[in-house]
Amino acid sequence: MPLSDFISSLQDNPYFGAGFGLFGVGAGLAVLRKASMFGMILFRRHCMMTLEVPCRDKSYQWLLQWITMNARHTQHLSVETTFKQHDTGKISTSFDFVPSVGTHFFYYNKTWIRVERNREQHTLDLHMGVPWETVTLTALGRNKSLYFHMLDEARKLALKREEGKTIMYTALGSEWRQFGHPRKRRPLSSVILHEGVANRILRDVREFINTPQWYSERGIPYRRGYLLHGPPGCGKSSFITALAGELEYSICILNLSERGLTDDRLQHLMSVAPQQSIILLEDIDAAFVKREESSATKVAYEGLNRVTFSGLLNMLDGVVSAEARILFMTTNYLERLDAALIRPGRVDVKEYIGHATDYQLKLMYERFYPEVATSTNAAGDFVNAIKELKKPVSMAEVQGLFMFYKNDPIGIIENAEKIGTL
Repeated sequence: MPLSDFISSLQDNPYFGAGFGLFGVGAGLAVLRKASMFGMILFRRHCMMTLEVPCRDKSYQWLLQWITMNARHTQHLSVETTFKQHDTGKISTSFDFVPSVGTHFFYYNKTWIRVERNREQHTLDLHMGVPWETVTLTALGRNKSLYFHMLDEARKLALKREEGKTIMYTALGSEWRQFGHPRKRRPLSSVILHEGVANRILRDVREFINTPQWYSERGIPYRRGYLLHGPPGCGKSSFITALAGELEYSICILNLSERGLTDDRLQHLMSVAPQQSIILLEDIDAAFVKREESSATKVAYEGLNRVTFSGLLNMLDGVVSAEARILFMTTNYLERLDAALIRPGRVDVKEYIGHATDYQLKLMYERFYPEVATSTNAAGDFVNAIKELKKPVSMAEVQGLFMFYKNDPIGIIENAEKIGTL
């Protein structure tokens, strides 16, 4: 049979025609599907921009807050609850809403942007111990400045919220995380130390900040250590908080007794501390005792803390210690500290913050009752009333007395003996 007749007979065969048609439709759909996938890949590659922000990036929280402010029609939110303790002891609660896990859309700079927040339930951030999260932004076009402007606005928004405030950081894992809301800066004049002490420390810190070249030219490590020692309640921690506000610095509080803290993690935390921050080690005497202590005491203590004394010394001035660092330590018992810990180079400035002096008492009275103090000798009478008690008093006790008699400048003199009992 000629070939042309054979092909003609196949065309007339209904079974063959149906099978070939189905095959053609299937093949055509497969080609279209492949073409659409390939076209979508090319479109996404050349006509769309994607920005991924992981949860460990510093701009992550900034971006979430900014999206919440700009994506006004977003109805799927997550809540972040924080607590803030005021100086009076009162605790207030605040709620921050951020986009929840899922997909969101918002309009910015004449462009629709798709926001996808993903949380990996089976993947943990080993440094933070929380599920790994990312935020992915997708927009049409190839103008990368869109994302730069967005991140810059998010940064400015965050800085505006922190303007005029002091940020407190605590160590969480191997990173520093903000502790609570930024606090209103405390004026340095609100912390009354003995005459000249506050100005002497402030002058030394400012000189250190303004002379990095001096250290570099002489090959001296650019870091400064301060030790404030004295009885409890005399203003050591309060002064450091006020000093940070005066310098517009943040405070990184490091607890050496924290469970799980090791020498390596301590070194890492010091190297990644936020810029323009004060590192604060409170009650350093509670973390380490003199090396002359009994071996039994050492063994008992080392079981609670994995940071070694040599690890602390290396952090302060070892070859891997951080540069451009301001570190403050406080202690109630100077005699308990090892001489190696407070030698020059590790502690450059030591200041005694002691019990209330006549100068402090007089200044405190004048600050609480300016009208009475300037027209009478009531301030001197108050100083004499406290001196007649013949016992040392802390500035915390003095402030407590003033808070009880805040509207009674005469009553506070007549009831001075109640100091420390109210």
